[in-house]
Amino acid sequence: MSATAGEIAIPKRPGVLALILRDPAAAVAAAFALAIVLAAVFAPWLAPTDPFDNDLAKAMQPPGSEGLPLGADTQGRDMITRLLFGLRVTLLMGVAAVAAGGSVGALLGFAAAFYKKIDGFIMRLMDVLLSFPAILFGLAIAAIFGPGLFSVVLALSIATVPLMARIVRGAALVVMQQDYIEAARAQGMSDARLIRRHLAPNCLSPIFVFATLRFGQVILLGSALSFLGLGAQPPTAELGAMASEGRNFLFFAPHIAVIPSLVIFAVVLAFNVLGDALRDALDPRLRV
Repeated sequence: MSATAGEIAIPKRPGVLALILRDPAAAVAAAFALAIVLAAVFAPWLAPTDPFDNDLAKAMQPPGSEGLPLGADTQGRDMITRLLFGLRVTLLMGVAAVAAGGSVGALLGFAAAFYKKIDGFIMRLMDVLLSFPAILFGLAIAAIFGPGLFSVVLALSIATVPLMARIVRGAALVVMQQDYIEAARAQGMSDARLIRRHLAPNCLSPIFVFATLRFGQVILLGSALSFLGLGAQPPTAELGAMASEGRNFLFFAPHIAVIPSLVIFAVVLAFNVLGDALRDALDPRLRV
């Protein structure tokens, strides 16, 4: 809308998506992230063969073999099929861990910021959890429940809780200093309603940014745990387990370990770049 006489024309602020697409690296990362998500969702339709259909006559065939563009693994299974289904399991593992751990961490962060009496207790508990690396959680939980996807997701969820709690608490403390929070309290608004209507919505930006960045970290940590044998068990396809399966054949069939490792690297890099771009796009100081 053009400004009339005496009015000041206010430039329209670009949207978050437009700001992300301005950055070529972020645009490529977003396109790649969308592509891998779609590939994982439609894996049963995109995969050329059954992921459990082995043919020992084709075991460790190199990329470019007849009917095997990316070669075959140690059991003669098509690497493209295994990568598609492995990507699906890896992404589901990351989503589950970030969703579960992030939800619990967000609730604890809001509680710590809003209720000062329990702030110290919650944050000291989070400090204790932060002192243990995710790998150690994975080892401990695998010793209790046995190796498997459940153990990995549980370990990564617990490791995500204190990080999300600290992020949310810091954002909530800033929001609670605003005048509209005091106005809502003066109107007699209940604590639950105040958190739901005013506090939580204004903390969504840092939550989304952290979740995107944490997703890449969780993928890397989950793949590392699977590489150690604590995650998905054979014959389930998972990128970290696939890399682990091929480590004994690096001199004879390096593609078995190298290809899934490169996919893990690309996925983590894409979500890290996308998280950085999302952080910049959601920063009000940069939305000009």
